[in-house]
Amino acid sequence: MKLTLQRIEEPFVMELTNGQSNSCLMDAIPSLGGQNKGFRPMQLLAGSLAGCISVDVLNVLRKQRIQLKHYKVEIDAKRKDEVPSPFEHIHLIFEFDNSVEEKNAHRIIGLAKEKYCSVSASLSKEIKITYEVRII
Repeated sequence: MKLTLQRIEEPFVMELTNGQSNSCLMDAIPSLGGQNKGFRPMQLLAGSLAGCISVDVLNVLRKQRIQLKHYKVEIDAKRKDEVPSPFEHIHLIFEFDNSVEEKNAHRIIGLAKEKYCSVSASLSKEIKITYEVRII
């Protein structure tokens, strides 16, 4: 995997690009001089966890021929109050429409989180990752 991170505006606005010309803006927190023009790196990390698990979950549901009308993940991440300030806890709330049984959703999310998600496997084991399922 090759990515490029380039500062595009002072002091901290950066653009992350990949080989397929996709991009994402990053910025620092305002107390450091950030301008809220992009995601903060830790936001991207938490979002990457939810995205990675979601790719696995949606792929399994597709293989089960379940066509979702609604899918959403809310992320609630808490960081330690120290320097550096790594994540202490990441809680994911998965929302599905009623085409998915709650028991099936729990099974698939658990497998994705514990066995298939590369982001989850890359995070420190000290980070408590929990989730819940909502069928709407």
